[in-house]
Amino acid sequence: MSIENYQGSNKMIIGIVFGVTTFWLFAQAMVNIVPAVQKDLGLDLGVINIAISLTSLFSGMFIVVAGGLADKIGRKKITYLGLILSVIGSLLLVLAQGSVLLIIGRVMQGLSAACIMPATIALMKAYFEGAERQRALSYWSIGSWGGSGITSFAGGAIATYMGWKWIFIFSIIFALLAMWLIKDVPESKAKTTGKFRFDYGGLIIFIITMLAINIFITQGAELGWTSFITLLVAVVSVVGIVVFIYYEGRKSNALIDFKLFKNKGYTGATVSNFLLNAVAGTLIVANTYVQVGRGFTAFQSGLLSLGYLVAVLSLIRVGEKIMQRTGAKKPMVWGSFITLIGVAVMGLTFLPDLLYTIIVFVGFILFGLGLGMYATPSTDTAVDSAPDDKIGEASGIYKMASSLGNAFGIAISATVYGAVSEVSSVHMAATVGIITNVIFATVSLLSILFLIPTVTKKQKEESMQR
Repeated sequence: MSIENYQGSNKMIIGIVFGVTTFWLFAQAMVNIVPAVQKDLGLDLGVINIAISLTSLFSGMFIVVAGGLADKIGRKKITYLGLILSVIGSLLLVLAQGSVLLIIGRVMQGLSAACIMPATIALMKAYFEGAERQRALSYWSIGSWGGSGITSFAGGAIATYMGWKWIFIFSIIFALLAMWLIKDVPESKAKTTGKFRFDYGGLIIFIITMLAINIFITQGAELGWTSFITLLVAVVSVVGIVVFIYYEGRKSNALIDFKLFKNKGYTGATVSNFLLNAVAGTLIVANTYVQVGRGFTAFQSGLLSLGYLVAVLSLIRVGEKIMQRTGAKKPMVWGSFITLIGVAVMGLTFLPDLLYTIIVFVGFILFGLGLGMYATPSTDTAVDSAPDDKIGEASGIYKMASSLGNAFGIAISATVYGAVSEVSSVHMAATVGIITNVIFATVSLLSILFLIPTVTKKQKEESMQR
């Protein structure tokens, strides 16, 4: 069966959305169930924070590899591989009685997301063009940004009334449903010439560098910022980045093709995507603070983010429509700015309980409005700027930005919160942790202003005619 003759596109979209939510809805629910997991498994908070960040970290480290493999051996095959890994990872978490299965399960979930995200975006581009592709990517965004919107509430509700392990039982069910829904989708792969050669050297350098950066961020305070190990991983991080860029620039089969970044639109979409995903650190700071500092339960803290869910789901299609009329830059600028304001107000921890609760609820609504408006224009800009034979790789890099931004944002925010709480109150720790995320949002806004091209009148007319 060919792509041209396949008639199950809506069924495919639903299956892809289910697959995407195995990460953004279920795997990411860990940010709101830290106290429950810690109490059940009897683990140190540092171990829990490592387990939380590992999923995004491993997703970010391997997503470009998976995107490239999807282009070469088949996007449906890699999607299926990701769903199988999701089932295995979730099952390990269900069976976990200590740190070992918890950490291995989180790693498997990261590898799963690395496979699913670029392969499914590439499938979307293979099936749809123009406005139809933008519509399909909007639904993809509902699965990712929308999933991240409901994750705090859903995770808190499930953990409170059913137990936290039920989150991952539901993840298994969704992964199996996704496999069934896309079973009839014909395979899609890029046209290739010559023998495929994998960049093992680039992958090894990249993994060592990313692990060093993660250790520096998450363990620096505990090891001591001036200790030998901390200084060593800092040096490895800096040297690794320099060596990786130099090494990849000389390879014909590079793990990351830096020539993609010659396109300013692609660069702006990817950089801003990294930074806005780093703002996810707000979730762990806000959820932990209201539970520790204000006495909320996991379920009650999840309720605070309900407005985020409604807002992000409502604005995703709106962002798509605005993009079709004005180009991608305006909704991306306004989306980042609204997100910045929404995050900033959550740092007003000096307010009394009732007023602060209202402010946080409004902040989450603004957070969702901003991300919803930003999501589809950003994804479409990245996809539209990439050549057809590298769409899997380009999508992999773009989603690598999502995963690494999420991993480092959570790790940095949790580290800042923990470090400040050691020397000051949890209220001050939350404020400083939120300010960290305001900085991420500000730099994201600047990257859009300077890198995303303004649509011309001719381009606007062509978009309206699609």
